[in-house]
Amino acid sequence: MRSWPIQFAAEVMRAGGIIAYPTEAVWGLGCDPYNESAVTQLLSIKKRSVDKGLILISGDCSDFQIWLDQINQTQRDILQQQWPGFNTWVIPDPGFAPPWIKGDKTGVALRVSAHPLIRALCKAFGGPIVSTSANLTGHPPARNRWQVAHNFHGQLDFVLNGPLGGAKQVSIIKDILSGKSIRGI
Repeated sequence: MRSWPIQFAAEVMRAGGIIAYPTEAVWGLGCDPYNESAVTQLLSIKKRSVDKGLILISGDCSDFQIWLDQINQTQRDILQQQWPGFNTWVIPDPGFAPPWIKGDKTGVALRVSAHPLIRALCKAFGGPIVSTSANLTGHPPARNRWQVAHNFHGQLDFVLNGPLGGAKQVSIIKDILSGKSIRGI
């Protein structure tokens, strides 16, 4: 995997830009989750309400330690068994996540990916990034680079090329407190 495109994508996000990148199943859009202006722009181009919240994705559990310290050992063991992997978990948030990430939720959606490109991207960025499907709200997510270009022509700052991870559906989202699925199986 060539590192300069990954480094460049990280720099674009640090500068407040929005990128597209391949995830496990579909193309995603990403930006710096702590840059309110970037997140607002991302939501605008997707036509997505801030109330819905966004997923934070990383390649390393330690990026989420501040939230993992808020749950019990049994819950941490569940996450340890499933991360890195394809499951997104909603973890209670006592106020660490920005409101533009949580939306109207009381928790924050977190995923530690096994996708090598995402892992390298988050490492280059220095922490978790936003992960939301590359589509207009209500439309199918992009499954190839052409669909990304078609959906967001001229609205993205960089497209990080690479293969999808081979999953057939978007990530499953579960609540760590109840164990119930919010999206997916």
